[in-house]
Amino acid sequence: MIDPRHFRNVLGTWPTGVCVITAVDDTGQRHGLVVGSFSSISLDPPLVGFFPDKRSGTWPKIAEIGRFCVNVLGADQLELCKRFAARADDKFAELAHGHSPSGQPLLDDAIAWIDCRVERVEDIGDHLLVVGAVESLDRSEHGTPLLFFRGQYHDVVGLPDT
Repeated sequence: MIDPRHFRNVLGTWPTGVCVITAVDDTGQRHGLVVGSFSSISLDPPLVGFFPDKRSGTWPKIAEIGRFCVNVLGADQLELCKRFAARADDKFAELAHGHSPSGQPLLDDAIAWIDCRVERVEDIGDHLLVVGAVESLDRSEHGTPLLFFRGQYHDVVGLPDT
C-alpha cells in the first residue's frame, strides 16, 4: 500500500502552476477556488481540465453555473492565491476585477485567462476531473507564473519576464 504522505511528497517534486477558477451565478454571486491541477487537454477541439477536491464547497456552485474562467496567477499574486484558498463567505469582497467575454470574474493582472463552458465532469478517486470547452482566451505579454513546488509557492527563476 502507498503511504499518502509519501505519495504527496514524491508528487510534490513536480511543479504546478496556480490558477483561480471563477464563476458568477444568475444572482450575481461570485465564486472562486484555487487549483494547482490545471492542464491543457486537447487542441482540436480546444479543451482544458482541472481536478477539484470532492470535498470542495465552491466547486458545486461553479458546476451549477455551467461555465468558468481560469485565471492563471502571476508570481506576484501570492496574496490573491491565499485569499481564494481560504474559506470565506465572499472571497471577492473589496476586490476589483474585470469580466471575461462570457461575464465570469476576470482577476486583474492574471497572466492568462481561459473562458470555458463545462463540457463534462468525471469522478476520479477523491477528486473530480472537470473538462472545459474553451470559448475564448488571452494572455499578458509580461509576468511569470506562480508555481507550487515541494509544498511551497515559488517564482520562476532565471526566465525572462515574457
